[in-house]
Amino acid sequence: MQGGEGGSRPGSGSGTRRRDRHGRGLRGRLVPPDVPLYRSRSQQFDDLVLEAVARLEVRWETELSDVEFAVQEVPDADTEEDGVPLARTVRGSPDTSDPGKPATGPRIVLFRRPLLARAEDEDELSELIFDVVVEEFAEILGVDPEIIDPGYGELG
Repeated sequence: MQGGEGGSRPGSGSGTRRRDRHGRGLRGRLVPPDVPLYRSRSQQFDDLVLEAVARLEVRWETELSDVEFAVQEVPDADTEEDGVPLARTVRGSPDTSDPGKPATGPRIVLFRRPLLARAEDEDELSELIFDVVVEEFAEILGVDPEIIDPGYGELG
């Protein structure tokens, strides 16, 4: 057999394929599921948003019950704001007369990438997310953010 005809190496040319280069099988998980590293960055970001909402629920549970929270990677291209927005509030539709379009509550959409770009570490990101949630929730209720969270805007 000549070297260039594909029969010189095991597993090549004959249609059989090895599972990996060194024959050790597929790689398993590197981190156990109960370790924080197991979660993806987007899942960790979602957890920070849920923690921010949980901090508000203690005092504003009734008002928060209709609000839906969502995370989007980046703002839509059609945003008309100066600069890059960190979040957006989508007003709900209270009209229940049309069964094809049921009533929906307001939605707060946080933009993951702009928020990540503004924070230097996870603690700062957590506080930034909380402040943005407070601002957007205050806008829905039509009150100042200081009423939602008396410590709003304080560096800490």
